Amino acid sequence: MRNLWTKASVLGSVSVSMAFGSVLWSQKKTEPDQMASSSTMASTNPDSPYELKLVQVLFRHGARTPLKSIPDVMEAQWAPNLLEPPAHTHINYVVTDLHGGPRPPAPVEDSYRSSILTGGTFPGQLTTVGMQQLYELGERLRKRYIVENPFLSPTFSPAEVYVRSTNIVRTIESAKCLIAGLFQQKQKEIVPILTTEAEAEILYPNYHGCKLLKILGGHRWAESSTLPDIAADLQSIQSALGIATHQHIDFILIRDDMVARETHGLPCPPVLDTWRNTVEQRAVDMICHIYEPGKRENLQLCVGPLLHTLMVNIEEKLQGTSSEPNRKLFLYSAHDTTLMPCLMALGIFDMRWPPYAADITLELHQHRQNKEAFVKVSYIGQDQHIPGCSGVYCPLQEFKQALSAYSLTSELYQSLCNSTEGSTEP
Repeated sequence: MRNLWTKASVLGSVSVSMAFGSVLWSQKKTEPDQMASSSTMASTNPDSPYELKLVQVLFRHGARTPLKSIPDVMEAQWAPNLLEPPAHTHINYVVTDLHGGPRPPAPVEDSYRSSILTGGTFPGQLTTVGMQQLYELGERLRKRYIVENPFLSPTFSPAEVYVRSTNIVRTIESAKCLIAGLFQQKQKEIVPILTTEAEAEILYPNYHGCKLLKILGGHRWAESSTLPDIAADLQSIQSALGIATHQHIDFILIRDDMVARETHGLPCPPVLDTWRNTVEQRAVDMICHIYEPGKRENLQLCVGPLLHTLMVNIEEKLQGTSSEPNRKLFLYSAHDTTLMPCLMALGIFDMRWPPYAADITLELHQHRQNKEAFVKVSYIGQDQHIPGCSGVYCPLQEFKQALSAYSLTSELYQSLCNSTEGSTEP
């Protein structure tokens, strides 16, 4: 079992996904609808006909150590002092399972800790830079939902705020830092950060918990580096970097190490200066081939249960059926491999790798008089016009219709995952 998880973690941020894509698939981000500015639906302005009811934020962790160093090139020194937490990010928190019990085992994290990078740190660890990035994301949310619009209480309350993370240290610490920025370390209660066991995780494409995803994704992953254009560029950059031909590398691995170094001011091989744009583009081409967003089933397997969860949160808020009626904010601490298939399913993937601390935010608004509901989606602070929606503020029925092709209940997800008969790709 350790070998399985080790293999998963080494695949880069794409580790826990193994699914879907088409190199030829591309989609431009739609410009925000200029007719629907945030002022027209001011959430807590009593003079506005609209009221903000619920906010859900799905975000990528902050900057981290690489998951694996590029072999045969000059080593970066990943020293422990790069991981020092800033004092202003400290809060009192506890990590539990989804029901408040003990934290589950963490095989992905265990696999990271089976190796050590040059300099003495483990792969995949949140750095001081990453902690600050998430603190600043928390400050941005604070400005919007506490300072400018008093939607949230200025002090953390678990009745009001739900925090869930993948069971990996960097996402747990990212959630902690975001909360510190959002509430400026003001808390009357310990912050619970909820996690689940790896096989049941829905906050990333889970090929360990889904047989069909493993079958489909395994083939697409292996194939992605052999596609003619990608393979030709990979051979050229491998030669330019002086990497031995027997070493297995790919553009996602190269990008992961390159971006980690750049973010922390560590030296990169000079040859990468001329290859940077190619590395970025080919990494995205690979991920699109792996995720294969042109096939509905693939995105369903990647993020269907997560999209369903987001919709259930909206429905329960509107219908008043939530077990936590005062809940206003859901925070989900996840990965680039979570955000990309979500962006693809929403129809707003811009063919760019999500940066550290990127966020997808869903706001639920409701008309005070006729109770009509609207959903507004933003990505890294920019409002998005979802295809199939009549505006940036998307009528709920239109939003549900847009997601209906990909959203899956847990029962349908399990049924699809187990339908592996004849699903081996050539």
